[in-house]
Amino acid sequence: MSNLHIEDVWNTVVTIECESESISYKNSIDFLHLVDQLFSTYLPDSEVSKLRRGEIAVEQAHPFVQQVWQACLEIKDLTDGAFDPWAVPGGFDPSGYVKGWAADQVAEQLITQGAKHIQVNAGGDISIRGGKDAKTPWKLAVAHPSIKGEISKIYSITTGAIATSGNAERGDHIIDPQSKTIAIGARSATVIGPDAGISDALATALVVSGRDGASWFSKEALLQYSCWVVDRHTDTTWEILRK
Repeated sequence: MSNLHIEDVWNTVVTIECESESISYKNSIDFLHLVDQLFSTYLPDSEVSKLRRGEIAVEQAHPFVQQVWQACLEIKDLTDGAFDPWAVPGGFDPSGYVKGWAADQVAEQLITQGAKHIQVNAGGDISIRGGKDAKTPWKLAVAHPSIKGEISKIYSITTGAIATSGNAERGDHIIDPQSKTIAIGARSATVIGPDAGISDALATALVVSGRDGASWFSKEALLQYSCWVVDRHTDTTWEILRK
């Protein structure tokens, strides 16, 4: 890969990488900042902030906000309420979905420009197209949830997405929508599948539900998704692996 760009946005870092120096990232960078302006809970004038304060209805929001709202409703249903952006303090907060969703959008934008080998890493939610090159999949490491600098697992992915949620980077920050307290289902959850937004949301939901979430992966909409989960209070793990 020879075309690498790092953008500070959303209070995190988004890394965009593809094989061609002729590919322009301008539209993608503009899109990332639009996502921030629409979805940030830190910007008082963002559309999500206005939704949270009841100043606008979702029907009045930008089409991207309406699209994400609908996707979050569907994933809430798929996870039996373990992923619920409406149950967090302050109201609707789609942060557990929108980074992955945005990474997929950027990857697709680059494909329309002719890029064939793409990685978009949106603060750890990663969307991939076409491998590192025509013969080599991307190698993606999952950080150990409690030992800084250690790697727990490595995945090889040609096209798809991977997302990890847990307490390794930000400590205990995921809230159980039912109890309104810190989620205790899992210490770390990694999800691999075709859609980065769904992978992101599922990983968050698995931290809430733990092993109870295994049943979701038998649903028709999730048959292409795999997961690897570290239990909350031990180093025992469980996995659902799709071929």
